[in-house]
Amino acid sequence: MPLSPQDMQQLAALVKAACGIVVPQDRATAIESRLGPVARRDNYPSVSALIERIIAQPDQAMVRAVVDALRISETQFFRDKTPFEQFRLEVLPAFLQTRPDGRVRVWSAGCSTGQEPYSLAITGEEVRAFLPALQLEIIATDVSDRCLEKAKSGLYTQFEVQRGLPVRMLIKHFEKIDDFWRASAQLRAAVRWGRFNLMHEPTKLGQFDIIFCRNVLTQFDEPTRAATLERLNTALAPDGLLYLGGDEAIHDLTGAFKPVPGRKGLYSRTPGHIRAVA
Repeated sequence: MPLSPQDMQQLAALVKAACGIVVPQDRATAIESRLGPVARRDNYPSVSALIERIIAQPDQAMVRAVVDALRISETQFFRDKTPFEQFRLEVLPAFLQTRPDGRVRVWSAGCSTGQEPYSLAITGEEVRAFLPALQLEIIATDVSDRCLEKAKSGLYTQFEVQRGLPVRMLIKHFEKIDDFWRASAQLRAAVRWGRFNLMHEPTKLGQFDIIFCRNVLTQFDEPTRAATLERLNTALAPDGLLYLGGDEAIHDLTGAFKPVPGRKGLYSRTPGHIRAVA
């Protein structure tokens, strides 16, 4: 039985409340295809029956499985290149001038299957070659247990490593294991992984110098994006920087950030900003 409009509305409300993601109401067939394996795994006769069960008796593990199946996890190593070049040539050297102990904390928020934080770790090693004082601390979080499990393993297919990872970096930082490439022990140790929902306050994560939250907010509606940006603002150091996707415009959403001139997708905190009350 295909998903009814009521099924879609209930599912959309459930997912948005759980993680902020907007479920398109005109994608019933695609949604059913994604949730089919979840329903079959838990012995439900249909996706509609699965949704009915979750609505009637909410179960956190089941909700997480549904969210995991529906979220977009498109990513690749050194995605769009330019932000990582800025990070290597401009941002890290600049922060080292204002951090006498060399410690720079970076948060990869919505890290998916790990390509972004590993790209940051590789970049950090390159910078350390000419700025040895650098102590780069990378925290990578995602709402998806499945994505985090893969990220922690450091295992990638040939197709995945070919997407954005230069051959010299592949040879230096990964080892071939059967049909896969695995990030080196040193690279895996450079990242701390954890499950975190961007709908929550990031207080326990501490303060960061740089936050990468690229191409994550596009799955949210405008009020949720605005509220998330306000929360990210509280996690940044006063001179901290926020990286968003190059095409993510936020000027109408919050006054918490201002664009860095000439650096597409890069934002700094707005001095004196007072957090909006939800």
